[in-house]
Amino acid sequence: MALVKAPTKQKTTTLQIRLEDDVRVKLDKYAEFIHANSSYVVSEALKLLFKRDQEFKRWLFQFAKSGGQKQNEDGGLAKAASQT
Repeated sequence: MALVKAPTKQKTTTLQIRLEDDVRVKLDKYAEFIHANSSYVVSEALKLLFKRDQEFKRWLFQFAKSGGQKQNEDGGLAKAASQT
């Protein structure tokens, strides 16, 4: 049984990435295996990662709790740069 389910329509954005050749081959094969495209597999794999990484969840909660600010090395708060 596949770990990633078939795609549903959602709002998307574009991201350009570089992958190791063998990772790209496996990504394409996995997409073929579940009858989806590579973008969908990457998106769902990241969702799975974010869901299962407990340390990231704690960090994200603290980040949100601080109003989108993170602590500098000197202990002060600095507004996080927004990414476009």
